[in-house]
Amino acid sequence: MTKVLFTTPELEHPPAKGPTLRIENTIKALSRISELHVISRVNKEMIGGEAAENFYRSLCSFFGYAPSVFGHPPDQDVMALIHYAETNGIDIIWFGFGNISYHLMKIGKHLRPNFKIICDTDSVWSRFVLRELPYEASPERRRQIEQEGRQKELEEADWVNFCDVTTAVSQVDADYYRSLAVDPKRIHVFSNVIDLSTYASPPPPPADFKKPCIYLAGTFYAASSPMVRAARWVINEILPLIQQEIPEVHFYIIGNGANHMLADIKRPDISITGKVKSVLPYLCHADVALVPLMFESGTRFKILEAGACGIPIVSTTLGAEGLPAVHGENILIADDAKSFAQAAIRLIQDKPFAKEIAMNCKRIVQEGFSVESLTQEAVEILNYLGK
Repeated sequence: MTKVLFTTPELEHPPAKGPTLRIENTIKALSRISELHVISRVNKEMIGGEAAENFYRSLCSFFGYAPSVFGHPPDQDVMALIHYAETNGIDIIWFGFGNISYHLMKIGKHLRPNFKIICDTDSVWSRFVLRELPYEASPERRRQIEQEGRQKELEEADWVNFCDVTTAVSQVDADYYRSLAVDPKRIHVFSNVIDLSTYASPPPPPADFKKPCIYLAGTFYAASSPMVRAARWVINEILPLIQQEIPEVHFYIIGNGANHMLADIKRPDISITGKVKSVLPYLCHADVALVPLMFESGTRFKILEAGACGIPIVSTTLGAEGLPAVHGENILIADDAKSFAQAAIRLIQDKPFAKEIAMNCKRIVQEGFSVESLTQEAVEILNYLGK
């Protein structure tokens, strides 16, 4: 069986955000087809303690921690990975969340050119950064965005050529990486997926759950972050339009940091929970899931999760980027406040239409965005490497 050493700077069980969902499902997929060894660059407490550690140990042949977890300089992680790989006869190092592992990957490839290095990306990071520019007025912040984005472009153009494989979550991202690569065959789609078994049994709603309702979930890490801007767009421009038609509608905002970044919002028609153990008690009973993103990159777990739960979705065009989303068939797409509000209103009021949209989306998720489909993509990557 092929041996793979997987390392990541993002890990958490149960996963509470897109990056950790991707990492956990990657580990699940790789564990099915390889002798998997995992070295976490996240400490035990941050991954979720003893229970999380035991969960990951159950999926792999070895689970341990990098030196940086214990306070050593991050560069020591490279030597630790190389030493572990050589000691255990491993020549594939898979860098989960490779977007932020550029320097480690480059040092590793320089020191051991014979090792196969896989840069696993969850987005095109330069796009994630630079797409904020149209929405930022501060000259100082704009300079910061420009500098960070251009630096990421340089890194992307470099790693696609020294890494043996760069993964992309969609054909959209793959086309970008291939445009940079001397050998486009090094770029492979490795999708964002969900474990469908997690969504098979809907939990009951929280106490005092209010309907009809619209639902928004994500990570709210800064005032300028995509999710905070999206939430405020809904609150300020979209929700008032919905309430003209449906005065009793309630808005649930769920996710890490939401209660801090939106602390000024204190309204009876809006509930802001912050991080929760699971979004499913809210998501499974929502009337409409919203993906009102103006900038980001990659593909959205928000859509995959809502689809798996049979909840109809309204998204911006960018929010549905990279997914086989067809307006009016499996999702509703709207890019201005009025259209977005009208789409949400229709899904709340026209239940047969909402059910049809939701079931079409669920079918797409089941057929192409499961751990099983990700496992097959992993097989193709290892076959490409001759393993």
